[in-house]
Amino acid sequence: MASSPSLPVEGLPTTERRRLQVIVNPNATTTNPRLRALVVHALDHRYEVQVTDTEAPGHATELARQAVHEGVDAVVSLGGDGTVNEIANGLAGSDVALLPLPGGATNVYHRLIGMPPDLIDATEHALTLADRWVPRPVDLGRIGERWFTFAAGVGLDADVVRRVDARPALKARLGPWFFASVAVGVFLRRYTVNPPQLQLELPDGQRLDGVTLVLQNAREFTYFSRSPVRLIQDVTLESGRVSGAVLRHTRPTVMPGVMLRALVPSLEVSAGRAIDAARDLERATLRTRDGRPLPFQVDGDYAGDLVEAEIAVGHDALRVIA
Repeated sequence: MASSPSLPVEGLPTTERRRLQVIVNPNATTTNPRLRALVVHALDHRYEVQVTDTEAPGHATELARQAVHEGVDAVVSLGGDGTVNEIANGLAGSDVALLPLPGGATNVYHRLIGMPPDLIDATEHALTLADRWVPRPVDLGRIGERWFTFAAGVGLDADVVRRVDARPALKARLGPWFFASVAVGVFLRRYTVNPPQLQLELPDGQRLDGVTLVLQNAREFTYFSRSPVRLIQDVTLESGRVSGAVLRHTRPTVMPGVMLRALVPSLEVSAGRAIDAARDLERATLRTRDGRPLPFQVDGDYAGDLVEAEIAVGHDALRVIA
């Protein structure tokens, strides 16, 4: 029988025991109850730890807001990017830091801020942070009332996310290949003929019309397996701006080029011939052009439909420990 992973917890220097609220997504893709218990046990040697499992979508946001009210030093997310997003929405604008531990399938945000991709390694790293506690301010993007930590999308990619989220078992088992297969099906069914229409109005009055909008608060939009997908490369977590790209149409003649640019890190989707870039935005307005509600996603999780929303950025709205 294989031995359980272990974490070094003995002989660590004594420091002030900071208070951590650990918010666990019990359905996270790459963890299990025994591994989660091991992580919490290790953290308890350096911190004062309280643990709560989420019970429904949106619960992590409520728990994070409660943690702010209780004055903890940080909230630890044990889950994937969706859990990070919900917690960030609860912490936005507060002095309580986020310490994310990877428990999902892709863990984009964890990679962006420099957390080790393996949960055991990340937990060991979190133990060392007790001796060099330096919260780092980072930006959050916003679409409507929802904050996003690294990316958001409206239209085609959000339609794909909605359908992928509806089948979590296949999402966990097949990962990016399931996303790719669903994307082909959604494109053929909804975006080859009469797709929903959107408009992005910029602060200077310019209007960009199209069928899909992507927004980024960081250089990576997502990862395909271990390869970064970089749609827009001029934005960082500290830039004080979000950048966007509007896909004008989804004719079959342009989509292969869009996909190629998305999957080759040295290329940029916003330079494509069917793309209008909207760079360095502090504010913009998104609306439907034909009355049909537009699906949207934040940080890879389907977030609902909208007919109009304000796009904005919260400069230094979140503090992270990594």
